[in-house]
Order: sequence, then C-alpha cells, then structure tokens
Amino acid sequence: MRLLLDTQILLWIMQSDPRLSEDARSILANASEVFVSSVSVWEIAIKWKMGRIKEAPQVVADCLQAAGLKELPVTNHHAAATANLPLLHRDPFDRLLVAQAICGPLRLITSDTQLAAYSELVLTI
Repeated sequence: MRLLLDTQILLWIMQSDPRLSEDARSILANASEVFVSSVSVWEIAIKWKMGRIKEAPQVVADCLQAAGLKELPVTNHHAAATANLPLLHRDPFDRLLVAQAICGPLRLITSDTQLAAYSELVLTI
C-alpha cells in the first residue's frame, strides 16, 4: 500500500506520540511507500512561525529522508484537482493533501474524520 501522511500524523510520528495507535504503526510499517507532501512542510513552517508547534520546518525537512519517507512535491495538476473537491472541509492544506491522494492514487492517513467523506482513499486512524 502506498501512503500519504497527513501533517498531524507526520508530527505524531516525529514525536512518538501515543495517539498513534499500534494498528496505525502496523499500517505504516507494512506500507510499500510512505510519502510526505511538501504542503505538510509548508503548513509546519507557518504554524512554527506562529508559535503553534515546536518542530522547526528545516529540521522536519531534513529528517524526512533519513526516516525513509519520500517527498511528494505539489504540482499544478494537484492544485487544479482541488477545484473538483466539494467544500466539505475548508482547510487548504487538507484539501490539497486529499487532491494529491486522489491523483496518486495514494491512501491518505489522517486523524481528521471529516476528510473521510472525500474519498475511500482517506484512511482515518
């Protein structure tokens, strides 16, 4: 299974957060590929600058490859695909992640239950 991590899931992995269940850890461990979107690093950069999270964006970016996670750049195709999504969720970062998953196709791993309404590709953990 090819996975795309939601930003929150990425942070939970980096923090060894107990909210990441054993089932979720098993799904991640058994994936054939795990991607992190550049939009997640952008979201982290904004939230870090606002003082809402402690993980510096450059540290996150540097750790991704070392952790075996693959970078998924945002393309024009991904951005355009957001126009096909209904307005179920207004967060632009999450909408772009959903569009990337659909374009992939990839399974988007998230803790946000609202995103599951977009596609069967969204896996809520």
